[in-house]
Amino acid sequence: MSATPNPRALRLHKSVEPRTAGQVPAAETTRFFNRDVSWLEFNRRVLAQASDPRTPLLERVKFLAIFTTNLDEFFMKRVGLVKRQVHSGLTTVGPDGLTPRQQLAAIRGLVCELQQQQTAIFRNEVVPALASEGIELLRANELPEREREALREWYRVNVFPALTPLAVDPGHRFPFISNLSDNLGILIEPPAPVRGRPVSAEDLIFARVKIPPSMKRFVELPATTKQGRRVRRFVYLHDIVRENLGDLFPGVTIREQAVFRVTRSAGIQRDELEGQTLLQSVEADLRQRRFARVVRMEIEPDASPDLTHELLDKLSLDAQDLYENPADEYDSLFEIYDVDRPDLKDPKWRPVTPRRLSDPKANIFAQIRKQDILVHHPYESFTDSVERFIAAAASDPDVVTIKQTLYRTSPDSPFIQSLIRAAESGKQVACLVELRARFDEDKNVRFARMLEKAGVHVAYGVLGLKTHTKTSLVVRKERHGLRCYAHIGTGNYNPRTATLYTDLGLLTCDPEITADAVTLFNYLTGVAVPQAYHNLLVAPFNMREQFNRMIDEEIAFAKAGRPARIIAKINSMEDREITERLYAASQAGVQIDLIVRGFCCLRPGVRGLSDNIRVVSVVGRFLEHSRIFHFGRGQEDPLDGDWYIGSADWMYRNLSNRVECATPVRDADARRRLLRVVEVMLADHRHAWDLDSMGGYHARLMLDDAPENSPERRGTFAALMADAIESAK
Repeated sequence: MSATPNPRALRLHKSVEPRTAGQVPAAETTRFFNRDVSWLEFNRRVLAQASDPRTPLLERVKFLAIFTTNLDEFFMKRVGLVKRQVHSGLTTVGPDGLTPRQQLAAIRGLVCELQQQQTAIFRNEVVPALASEGIELLRANELPEREREALREWYRVNVFPALTPLAVDPGHRFPFISNLSDNLGILIEPPAPVRGRPVSAEDLIFARVKIPPSMKRFVELPATTKQGRRVRRFVYLHDIVRENLGDLFPGVTIREQAVFRVTRSAGIQRDELEGQTLLQSVEADLRQRRFARVVRMEIEPDASPDLTHELLDKLSLDAQDLYENPADEYDSLFEIYDVDRPDLKDPKWRPVTPRRLSDPKANIFAQIRKQDILVHHPYESFTDSVERFIAAAASDPDVVTIKQTLYRTSPDSPFIQSLIRAAESGKQVACLVELRARFDEDKNVRFARMLEKAGVHVAYGVLGLKTHTKTSLVVRKERHGLRCYAHIGTGNYNPRTATLYTDLGLLTCDPEITADAVTLFNYLTGVAVPQAYHNLLVAPFNMREQFNRMIDEEIAFAKAGRPARIIAKINSMEDREITERLYAASQAGVQIDLIVRGFCCLRPGVRGLSDNIRVVSVVGRFLEHSRIFHFGRGQEDPLDGDWYIGSADWMYRNLSNRVECATPVRDADARRRLLRVVEVMLADHRHAWDLDSMGGYHARLMLDDAPENSPERRGTFAALMADAIESAK
């Protein structure tokens, strides 16, 4: 193994000219990028996948939808928070040099730019490409009269009875507009004539029609044949409703109509109970969120000022809260992605079974006793490893106790069923359900009640802290007494996302690691002052302290002339204390590689500050979600340094306000695999972007001289899929 990850990739990285810039200006005096502006730059990289002709066509459609759903969540979580700061009169300048009001202006400018790009990509690139492949997205008024009449008949049977026209007049209040619902705003002339003068804007009556959320947004027409090929055709549901508004408002003149939707703030979750149980508190917060303040209104660009002002006024919004966006139903493009055209999608990937677990009849606990098992999803099967671990524990008569944390899981979670089965068979089962997992609160409340009814001991976390760690503990009666087995991972116990997100997990019975896991679970479910952890990094107790210590050690190695190296693969980089320490390490000569998928507030490549730090983002087929940390410890060979995987990003909330866990990886084979992952990502010239010192991300150019099967040419995802296939043999 080389002393640094792939020297060839490092050399090539420095010589590549940027293909796209998308720079966000940053004051030369600031040491940090703005978090929200940096996140929008991440979503720009998502949008770039939709414009990339190398991406299969329906995958491009999917990325258009992901871009929109990402942006919706961003407005609910982040813009709502910044707007509250503005409304409270906060004028403090942040570490990025922006006040909250300036931050809102920067967000608006970037969002408008990105949405214009999205519209251009969709209409000018994707829609024509779909049509050329026999998938047409049509407007109702483009159809011949015969088909429009057939659609009217279909509408009267399948849609019309479910619609409710709501007018606003002295007898009818302005209706509640639910979050992210699709609506038609309508201005109607009064039924009775206005005496002595023409009808003015003040006389018009506002009405609203909500498109039922349970209905698909694209209606498929009967297929046709063009040039000997079958063509599938889809029409927007809201277009069909528009064509038939006369049925909803008979006998009156509809002056104007436009599609609009609103985004409501997700609200601030309370960490203090105020006399309630956490379960009751979360249920109350969910009820309040439905009626939270509106933070954005989207409306079609050609909507009239009268209609727009009516909506802004009734929703208590300002002009800067208005975003013109065509009614292209980007968030519903998942319906088009689901069209059965495998030739227009990535080849289906079937996760391989880890070689050590290839025999389904073998005792998984015996396999773990032989050697730690590192699993990498979705390249390796989540079902055949993590699910199997908990299912085996539930059915094994020698297992006496199962403990698990659940942050997010799927509606049909096999973990819930395994824990219930274990409890019903007489095992002691404890489950920490984090009720405050944003947007999964309702689901987690239901899971908690199911588990309690089955006799599982359910805890809801620690006051003031979210429990974000992804950890399981199994206690088994064996020949020489009780032995503990643990799974410590980087991702949620969610079988669905385990096929879409890249995550790592360690299955181990190392007594030093499992002893710390026992201490952690006792803290989560019991009452105790924080205890010492000798091997695990556990936030908010020793994780920050240990990361700081390891960075300081690398600084000392660099000053002593020894190899000094830090690699961190994380989702987000925001913590100021860690950032300042990395700046100090860079100035001391430590070579630092940060693989940060999402936003990054650290400024790399600034002369005299961060010359030795580079930041790479990899965006593509799977969502990069795993967290890997490496510290060289003065060793030439990276395998001789320290390696950790865990649940925490380098963000203040993860290190100070959440319960997180990272485990050391001691097994040589497992370390070799972690090194391979970071080497592949640092060498990637297919999906990687480099962050510059001004906040711009640059897509790497493909290397003409790179070998056909190299990570440089194939990219991260294809390279690691090939690795998984080879390792399973």
